[in-house]
Amino acid sequence: MTAPRELGRSGLKVLPIAFGGNVFGWGADEKTSFALLDAFVDAGYSLVDTADVYSAWVPGNKGGESETILGRWFQRSGKRDKVVLATKVAKWAEHPGLSADNISAAVEDSLRRLQTDVIDLYQAHEDDESTPLETTLAAFGRLIEQGKVRAIGASNYSAERLQAALKVSADYKLPRYETLQPEYNLYDRAGYESGLEAVAREHGLGVISYYSLASGFLSGKYRSTDDAAKSSSRGSSVVAKYVNPRGLRILQALDDVAGTYNATPAQVAIAWLIARPGITAPIVSATRVEQLHDVLAAAQVGLTAEDIAQLESASAA
Repeated sequence: MTAPRELGRSGLKVLPIAFGGNVFGWGADEKTSFALLDAFVDAGYSLVDTADVYSAWVPGNKGGESETILGRWFQRSGKRDKVVLATKVAKWAEHPGLSADNISAAVEDSLRRLQTDVIDLYQAHEDDESTPLETTLAAFGRLIEQGKVRAIGASNYSAERLQAALKVSADYKLPRYETLQPEYNLYDRAGYESGLEAVAREHGLGVISYYSLASGFLSGKYRSTDDAAKSSSRGSSVVAKYVNPRGLRILQALDDVAGTYNATPAQVAIAWLIARPGITAPIVSATRVEQLHDVLAAAQVGLTAEDIAQLESASAA
């Protein structure tokens, strides 16, 4: 088992795979969600990432479903102490933005749904340029003082705004963002590597990357336009975005490396993220326990420098 890694300088330590709670109440019903959470925690992992907005996009849902299911699981399982709980605020129409009043109201609702007294990592789900950074960070700071939140993080910030937020924290002696949650995978590299990576590494932030498998493309499931039908919800968009000469070159490299380790392309794609300097824990999702166990096996794939060079050469823009 890989050694635990610290989320920035928060003191919170996790194994290098996080579970994405966006599937709770959407791709996985409550019973399945409970089974997935049990399997994840029983395998020794702890970081579960959700958000208040999950899964408001599903017909019949309004948001808060993922947190609600997670809270019920905490009560049913008694395993709250085995989880590093991460959730987010700012993207839900019920609690939009990062004003002090909104953060204060949103955290109370999240704590109620989650049936817990404290959120280990509370993240700004997206930037809110209409609210001064000092106001947002001070509001988060009050939650830390009140014992409702242990550490804070940022998701979907630009490198410039993240740098500015870290400067405000230092200048005003406010809590700083200890983590960054960016989109990042073997195909979608530029957004993170072009600026955010340098800021995160300079300041010692923990990085929890999302879309680790590029919406399933890096699993090798989609290789042609005919494969679009394999997922009625996203197959066509995945094929349109990723099935091109570069994407197919990446899949070939994943196949080649996977063959060396008797692994799957998905395991190799996640192993690449785990091996990337500065990445703390890529977020993975699963809707079946067997699928989750398969993904978790990525932590046992120890890529060599030559493997990494091959993958990065194939994925070069």
